[in-house]
Amino acid sequence: MSTGTVVIIVIAAIVVLALIAALASMARRRRLEGRRDEAGQLRRQASAQSAEAEGTRASADRQAARARRAEAEAEEKAAQAREDRALAESRTHDAERKSEEARLQHDRARETDPDESDLGEGEARVFDEGVDPAQTAGERSGAVDSSR
Repeated sequence: MSTGTVVIIVIAAIVVLALIAALASMARRRRLEGRRDEAGQLRRQASAQSAEAEGTRASADRQAARARRAEAEAEEKAAQAREDRALAESRTHDAERKSEEARLQHDRARETDPDESDLGEGEARVFDEGVDPAQTAGERSGAVDSSR
């Protein structure tokens, strides 16, 4: 082999090695670019998921706030209902006390009235039929007047 052939082979080998290096470098750049694109897509997806998570979190916060308001309103209504029940029980107790006082007053009136029997039929009519005690007294005085 001559020196020229060796030089051509060496130059060809260097060119082939340079081409292989250039192709390898290009392939590496393509792989890196593909990975960069993939990383960019993953970042966009992560951002979208973060935004969706924030929206879901905000929705959950609003729902929790509505639930707290509803609970507060329910507690307020329950407190009002307890107050109303206590007031109703107090008024019922007062009504029962006044009814008892009225019965005692009727008993005293019956004991005092010489025209009234001890059976308390007039008061029973007042309570049973809802007759006005003044009508009952008027009937008695009319009955007394007619007997005169």
